[in-house]
Amino acid sequence: MQRRRLVQGAAATTAVALVPASARAVASTAAGTDYSSARWAPASPSNYTVSGRPSGQSVDLVILHVAQQTFTQTVGIFRNPAKQVSAHYVVRSGDGFVAQCVGEEHIAWHAGNWDYNTRSIGIEHEGWVDEPGYFTPAMYERSAQLTADICDRHGLPKDRAHIIGHHEVPGSDHTDPGVNWDWARYIRLVNQF
Repeated sequence: MQRRRLVQGAAATTAVALVPASARAVASTAAGTDYSSARWAPASPSNYTVSGRPSGQSVDLVILHVAQQTFTQTVGIFRNPAKQVSAHYVVRSGDGFVAQCVGEEHIAWHAGNWDYNTRSIGIEHEGWVDEPGYFTPAMYERSAQLTADICDRHGLPKDRAHIIGHHEVPGSDHTDPGVNWDWARYIRLVNQF
């Protein structure tokens, strides 16, 4: 019996080792996520404000970001309590995998503007603004599905007045998602879902 447990344990360890590190970082259950296709990858509680949304402050914006980092690095930054930054979601470039880092009822620190943080859901995308190869069809499609779901659940119109880039936040010195982000394609996809 003990040998059987050892063999089972070794098999489980081997199976985990075969999963890419980026997936292991967010391999926890989807239970408790606001978006059913997301996997939970919690940010440090030091990097967001606990809130009672939607009863306290309603959501009227979705703000898109490009992380200027890889997916795994972005999730790691949100988990580091010294960083003082987070977003609700992170979307991976290659396959569009979605991680939820902050519950939508809480205020993620992503916009650089407190008023905008309190009334928005932030979505980070793996990649760099000046490297359009990161903006893959899978990323656009999965991110658009996520945004459509957020808009439906919060009663938001699926338009550019309610889905904005980080660069459009007042006081922001950021340029993301950048000139290579295809807004027409993205809004079209959001409206298809």
